[in-house]
Amino acid sequence: MRLIGQALALLPLTQAEISARLRAEPNLAVVADPDRISRLVRGLSIALPNGEAVPLGGLFPKPRQVHCHFVDHVIKREKAWMLQGVLWEPLTDEAIAAILKREYGIGLSRRTVANIRRDLAIPDCRSRSQRMNYLAATEGFSTLLPLTPQALRTAIPAQPGVYEIRAALGSPVSEAGWLEKSAPPGPHGVVYIGSTGDLRKRLGDHLRGSSDNVLLYTHLANGAARVRFRLLSEGWRWAERDLYRVFCETFGTPPLCIRMSP
Repeated sequence: MRLIGQALALLPLTQAEISARLRAEPNLAVVADPDRISRLVRGLSIALPNGEAVPLGGLFPKPRQVHCHFVDHVIKREKAWMLQGVLWEPLTDEAIAAILKREYGIGLSRRTVANIRRDLAIPDCRSRSQRMNYLAATEGFSTLLPLTPQALRTAIPAQPGVYEIRAALGSPVSEAGWLEKSAPPGPHGVVYIGSTGDLRKRLGDHLRGSSDNVLLYTHLANGAARVRFRLLSEGWRWAERDLYRVFCETFGTPPLCIRMSP
């Protein structure tokens, strides 16, 4: 394991394997049986480069512990893929096993993935599908448009509605590439949800940095942000509140650039 504090950098290394390696050293003068190693590492900690102190025993993960980190990581990527339209339904255990094999060289059976998922208290794909509330709440939104002056003039109407802004937090993913390493490992990219009586004017204010939201402007300044919206003749503020609530329920946290709930 590299001492960087990242769970996915862990490699299976048991104390029994350490003992076997040490006993293979011809110049080692001490007995390095697994029990002795266990007593040596018990109660000791090591400082990582980021300043975090972790138990020394954490450097000897069992294969099952490592596999838990990877299964959890893949399932967390699921929401981002669904929001991007790359994935249309939650991953089955068989699909998770295929990703682990393809991307990380970890060979697990479907049954093993299912057992790990249950150990992590993660529902099956059918139950997770029922929790994709935000995806359903944004049904009827426009396609994603670049948030640029040209798009404001030609594609975004001066009408009331609710909108969502996504920052360029990851590289684009091709429709056939969601199993590749280039698939987005991180967040969904949504940084702001809002509503307004004039979409063109409000989004123009965000783009020019005149909406009094400095953090949002920093994500728009590189010109790579995108926006989608839904036109509403009335009730757009209530629609924004509902969308914000569903977002928080789905992802467990509000969009990055929202400073207070609407």
